[in-house]
Amino acid sequence: MNKLRGRSVIVNDGNVERALRKFKKKVQLSGILNDLRLKEHYIKPSVQRKLQRSAAKNRWRKYLADQSLPPKLY
Repeated sequence: MNKLRGRSVIVNDGNVERALRKFKKKVQLSGILNDLRLKEHYIKPSVQRKLQRSAAKNRWRKYLADQSLPPKLY
């Protein structure tokens, strides 16, 4: 048996579509594509801090919206 390096999926019974779905799921769960997207362009540290702060504010607003009661409809 030859050694397999990296992400790999074994194709059983010629079912390539199923193997491709499994491979895509493995790649997505490993986070490789997200890392590549982040490293595609350089982001200055000051800009990165601003983006992180705005993302935190958006998460907090979403949390508060989920905690509030729905408006009265009468």
